[in-house]
Amino acid sequence: TKPNVLITGTPGTGKTSTADRIASELEGFQHINVSELVKAKNLHGGKDEEYDCFVLDEDKICDELEDQMTEGGIIVDFHTCDFFPERWFDLVVVLRADNDVLYPRLEKRGYSEKKIQENVECEIMCVVAEDARQSYREEILWELSSNTVEELEDNVRKVTQQVKAWCGSA
Repeated sequence: TKPNVLITGTPGTGKTSTADRIASELEGFQHINVSELVKAKNLHGGKDEEYDCFVLDEDKICDELEDQMTEGGIIVDFHTCDFFPERWFDLVVVLRADNDVLYPRLEKRGYSEKKIQENVECEIMCVVAEDARQSYREEILWELSSNTVEELEDNVRKVTQQVKAWCGSA
């Protein structure tokens, strides 16, 4: 089976852009944006008005993804990583961004000041990176900087080269 890759990181670190590019460069691979999937398939327990986000139903998400993940060739993109089964992923990429880059990205999205502060603090405290370190084996975990278009392109190149090497088509 083809390998699966998880692209994770604080909102605004470039997960969706990176995952889109990786999937488009790898023949037969599919990008799944879990945030979109949660909305489209109602995989949540309602809306958290204070933080303006959905309350995830992690069991529903895992049930929804299980068959596709078993088949392989999936590039998953989500800001939380600690509830996915470790066996699903051959590579886990945590994207990191500096606060002076992250803040304006989140402002452009129209996030409230509270939501921006929450996400910037999460990045400062390495929350997603720490969750990934606790959830996945060190040898499959990559932390990559994602501040510029050049870094995004470099990250896409590194991940696609690794996946192609695994698939025997480097």
